[in-house]
Amino acid sequence: MEVYLQQLINGVQYGSIYALIAVGYTMVYGVLRLINFAHGDIYMLGAFVAYYVVTGLALHQHPSVGNFLFVLIVSMAVCALAGVLIERLAYRPIRNAPRLTALITAIGVSLLLENGGIVVFGADPKYIPTVLQSSVAPRGGLYISEGQVIMLAASVLFMLILRFIVMSTRFGRAVRAISYDIDAARLMGIDVDRAITLTFALGSALAGAAGMMVATFTSVKITPLFGLLPGVKAFVAAVLGGIGNIPGAVLGGILMGIIEAFVGGSALTTYRDAIAFMILIIVLLLRPGGILGKAVVEKV
Repeated sequence: MEVYLQQLINGVQYGSIYALIAVGYTMVYGVLRLINFAHGDIYMLGAFVAYYVVTGLALHQHPSVGNFLFVLIVSMAVCALAGVLIERLAYRPIRNAPRLTALITAIGVSLLLENGGIVVFGADPKYIPTVLQSSVAPRGGLYISEGQVIMLAASVLFMLILRFIVMSTRFGRAVRAISYDIDAARLMGIDVDRAITLTFALGSALAGAAGMMVATFTSVKITPLFGLLPGVKAFVAAVLGGIGNIPGAVLGGILMGIIEAFVGGSALTTYRDAIAFMILIIVLLLRPGGILGKAVVEKV
C-alpha cells in the first residue's frame, strides 16, 4: 500500500508541474485558437535563467528562502518578457492568417529557441547548485522531500492566484470575453491586443516558474532541449482536460503526472515517456473535447 501512496505523491508532484505548463497552452488557445508549440521552450528558458542567476551571483553559497524567491521571480519575469516578445514578433503579424500558417510559425519559433539555446547556452548539460536546502525524510513510511512539498505548494498557490486573476479582475473578464467572441469583445471596447499580450506573459511566467523549480529541486541536468518532452506532455495534459479550459488543464496535468508515476513504477517503466502519446491518441479518438471540454463544430 505504501508503494502506491508513494507513487501517488510523486504523480501529484509531477502533475502540478505539468499543470503549470498546460495552463499556458490552454490560455493562449482560448484567446487565439493557436497551439503555442514554443511554450515548452519557455520552460527551458526558466531553468537556464535560474542557472545563470544562481551561479552568476553565487547564491548557492548561501542557500536561503530569500535567494530561492529571488531566483523564482527573476525567472518568471524573464520568461514573461520572452512570451511578450514571441507574441509581438511572431504571432501578432499572422493573427489573421490561415491556421496552417500559424501552426508552422509556432513550430518554427520552437525550433528557433531550441537551436538558439544551443548557440547561446551551449550544448553541454548544466546543473543548478542548491539554492534552497531540500532533504528527503521518511514520513509514515513515505519518502517526501522538502522540494516536493515546495513545488506542490507553489503550484497550488500559482493556480489560486491564476483563478483570482481570471475570475475577479478586469483582465480576466477581458480574456473570457475574447475567448468567447474576439470580434464582439473588440466592439465592446476591450483592448484585445493588450489582453492577448498579457495572456502570453502570464502563461510564460508560469512555465518559467515550473522550469526553475524542477531544475532546482531535482537532479535533472538542463540542456536547450530540456523543455521538449515536458512541453509535449503538458500539451497532452491540456488536451486531456479540455484545451481552452483552465480547470481542465489543471486536471489533465495532475492525471498525466499520476499515470506517468504509476507507469514508471511498474514493469512498463520503459514506456513512461511514450504513455503521453498513447493518451493523446486515445483522447482524440474517444473524446476530442477532453474531460471538461466540449466538442465544437466549425463550419469551413
